[in-house]
Amino acid sequence: MLRIFLFALGIALASPARAATEIELWHAMQGSAGAELDALVRRFNASQREVRVKAVYQGGYDQTYSRALAAHFERKGPHLVQVVEAGNASLLAWRGAVKPAWEVLAEAGVKVNGADLVPAVASYFSDGSGRLLALPLNAATPILYYNKDAFRRAGLDAERPPRTWYEMVRTLGALIDSGMGCGYATAWPAWVLLENMSLWHNQEFATHGNGVGGADARFAFNTHLMMRFIAMLSSWSKAGYFTYTGRGEEAEVRFAAGECGMLTTSSAAQERIARSAKFAIGASHLPYYDDVPGAPQNTVPGGAGLWVFGGKKPAEYRAVAKFFSFMLQPEEQARWHQRTGYLPVSRQAYEISRKAGFYREHPGQEIALRQLAAAPTQDSRGIRLGDYRWIRAILDEELEAVWAQSRTPKDALDRAVERGNERLQRFESTYRAAR
Repeated sequence: MLRIFLFALGIALASPARAATEIELWHAMQGSAGAELDALVRRFNASQREVRVKAVYQGGYDQTYSRALAAHFERKGPHLVQVVEAGNASLLAWRGAVKPAWEVLAEAGVKVNGADLVPAVASYFSDGSGRLLALPLNAATPILYYNKDAFRRAGLDAERPPRTWYEMVRTLGALIDSGMGCGYATAWPAWVLLENMSLWHNQEFATHGNGVGGADARFAFNTHLMMRFIAMLSSWSKAGYFTYTGRGEEAEVRFAAGECGMLTTSSAAQERIARSAKFAIGASHLPYYDDVPGAPQNTVPGGAGLWVFGGKKPAEYRAVAKFFSFMLQPEEQARWHQRTGYLPVSRQAYEISRKAGFYREHPGQEIALRQLAAAPTQDSRGIRLGDYRWIRAILDEELEAVWAQSRTPKDALDRAVERGNERLQRFESTYRAAR
């Protein structure tokens, strides 16, 4: 009997353990955010033995997207790829390239409580029925930052930043009169001034629910309100109240150097700005027009989500679902939120962070979540338009013509809509022919 037992034990010990299912995640995150993603993957891998995730940095967003898509069509692509939100429509246009996240989770029996998701964060990465197409990863939304020390020097209340665009005028006048050379500047002008200001006021940016309802959507942001808004900024530019600094993060550098009194940029920029600034930084919500019915509505996030590529094995999709389930845990969402400055997709993660006192030190993060708390309307949904990463350059170019006084706000917005729609029509024709 003992020999039989030892023989059986020997067979068991000699049998190889079942290998873990390996999935690859291709991403574009560097620096501290990339380190946090690596740490998240290590925690998941250490938490169980069935799945092993391998995170691979592939370069910037464009490089990661193009490499992943090329590898997919060669049937050797990654299981997960980080795609910037402006590329969502382009990725979806490739039939069979992706498998919706909600489907992957449902097939594995993982239930996602929609009521626990931050509405406008989840909506940007969801279909028309509210089902998650991708898992939001590094989401942020624009808010207002201001120099509290400069406010005090100008005789302003440092605890009462302007809430509306009307209140901005008096504040900017006081800052300029106190000797500041730059009252207000913005990073990412197309994203902040056109996209978010349209949706913040519940104004249609593009038809068919900003593109979510169909690939034949067309731009419609040349509304009376937006013309009025850009005309106001044009007059501020002439008066020295508004300073154009560039299409990217240039305004953040000017603000951190103490040159500008107020700044609109990403909610994820607070730590980066604070490391350079030698003054107290205040944060507030994005200004709005209080005479527009229904405003403020909701802003929208920028950033990227994790998309699941198609054509994989059932066991691999179950592994992806297990990883997504881990990432969606409130504790993991809260940790990611607090360590990276990116917004959580989980309301419970907000509560965990609030109870831990996180927002006392990082008020801008709570402000950002409040801006995204309202359920999006048909007109304030996330923007999903083909070739949108390239169309943003058109919008920036037309805004630059306004700041240079070479084009009127009306002409610039009309031209931006016309040129953007030409690009959308070419995109639609190209992908229809490819299918």
